[in-house]
Amino acid sequence: MASLDPVLDKDGVRLTVHEAIATVTLTNPAKRNAQSPAMWRALAEAGRLLPGTVRVVVLRAEGKSFSAGLDRQAFSPEGFEGEPSFIELARSSDAELDAAIAGYQEGFTWWRRSDIVSVAAVQGHAIGAGFQLALACDLRVVADDVQFAMRETSLGLVPDLTGTHPLVGLVGYARALEICATGRVVLAEEAVSTGLANLAVPAEQLDDAVRDLGAALLAAPRDALVETKALLQGAVDRTYEDQRVAERSAQGRRLRDLAGIGD
Repeated sequence: MASLDPVLDKDGVRLTVHEAIATVTLTNPAKRNAQSPAMWRALAEAGRLLPGTVRVVVLRAEGKSFSAGLDRQAFSPEGFEGEPSFIELARSSDAELDAAIAGYQEGFTWWRRSDIVSVAAVQGHAIGAGFQLALACDLRVVADDVQFAMRETSLGLVPDLTGTHPLVGLVGYARALEICATGRVVLAEEAVSTGLANLAVPAEQLDDAVRDLGAALLAAPRDALVETKALLQGAVDRTYEDQRVAERSAQGRRLRDLAGIGD
């Protein structure tokens, strides 16, 4: 991808913007882009720094792995320098613990904003927190060497970085439970067939495939895509009749906008 001056470059996260496309890159391939609270804060900051002109956000990673999950240093007694260790967090009050986890989740929540479409380009390992980060995006294009796995349950934990809701929505309750409970690996073919991934390509074609998808997304008028995304996001929680009403309301707005008639 073209070299651009970064809007943000810290704690293993780089944000660049080129016209209507922003790219968030995980930049610690030596550690297989293992994640830490500092990285989560940087991811949240990247979301806050997006210019209003951005319509598509690509999430990618340097190296052979997308993200090997949580940095195991988190489980050591000392944890990360300048951060409370997980042992210290476990000893905190319920309110303090809840606030800490909510803060971690902020790096995973903005990817589904209705004004953007986010696309994860995933190669190699996407384990635990890495899997959940890929799930945070609207769409996923994967390399044929991808290995998804939700290992939290195997470690005595639960997936808590917003990944459970999209996982169940994509593959259904029974398969989501099986994936999480066993911690097994999901490869590219299964990812596509179950809806976890939109497309699988040879690893060397991953960037080109994501670039083509980004161009196709930009071909649709922005307001129509924003309305369509909001309609689809809300559909799962609406009845059939409520969705019909939502469609009529959204279409009315679009027709008035196209005709130059205000509300």
